[in-house]
Amino acid sequence: MQVPSHVEYERATSVEHALELLARFGPESRVLAGGHSLIPMMKLRLAQPETLIDINGISGLSRIAMEGDELRIGALVRHAQLLDSALAGEHFPVLHDAERVIADPIVRNWGTIGGSLCQADPSEDLSAVFGAIRATAVIQGRDGARAVPVREFHLGPYETVVAPDELLTELRVPIRPGGGSAYEKVARRVGDWSVAAAGAVIWLDPASGTPTVSEAGIGLAAVGAGHFVAEEAEDFLRGQPVSDEMFARAGQIAAEHCTPSADQRGPADYKRHLTGELTTRALRRAAARACGQEA
Repeated sequence: MQVPSHVEYERATSVEHALELLARFGPESRVLAGGHSLIPMMKLRLAQPETLIDINGISGLSRIAMEGDELRIGALVRHAQLLDSALAGEHFPVLHDAERVIADPIVRNWGTIGGSLCQADPSEDLSAVFGAIRATAVIQGRDGARAVPVREFHLGPYETVVAPDELLTELRVPIRPGGGSAYEKVARRVGDWSVAAAGAVIWLDPASGTPTVSEAGIGLAAVGAGHFVAEEAEDFLRGQPVSDEMFARAGQIAAEHCTPSADQRGPADYKRHLTGELTTRALRRAAARACGQEA
């Protein structure tokens, strides 16, 4: 029988209250949002917090909105809410692509965006997506808020820059015209963790006679990419004309610079091959969307 050890429970009513509780109960406390990662770990006693601080009652952390030239996504936004957001899908179809292949409807109805990023699982889809679109994480502490690029948010597997007395409150994504994005994933079965996955976003130079990549973002999941991104492939694409050959070469570069591990989902060489192919596919779809050729 999987039974968690004894744990105390506190319900936060505001961000300030949550920070007060985190300070009071110290590093042995854990924040409870969706709980789809934390509760199973507690049942297996891989995690044994002394206190759970439930933040689900905090208003203001569940909104998706445009402010200025940024898309803002609260840390308590549920996966299903992000999938249903026309605003998010309009600017970044990659978010909808990824959400469609995350877990199942039960998990998506309760699991949160902030919880997914803070879990920092190496196979986490949204970490790759937010890395590709260059989101910024807003982290609140008792002394104020700080903004950290998502590309600097993860320190390693299951480790982030969020301190024990801090709270991730929001993701901010800059909006630029002329962009397109897409996500490709291979899993052993529907809703499973990725064997390999790639997200891509590209922006086209409107001044060029032929479609040319002015900026690119490539996120990778489950293949040991540093900070979930393929910077070498991004660098290669800047200034290149849009073509299948360029996208295939970028996929090869992404595959060459990732470090997948062999596990129950497949050998390392297979995952590296998937990385190249999925990156190529994601770039191709992102370019088509940027050109208005695919919804």
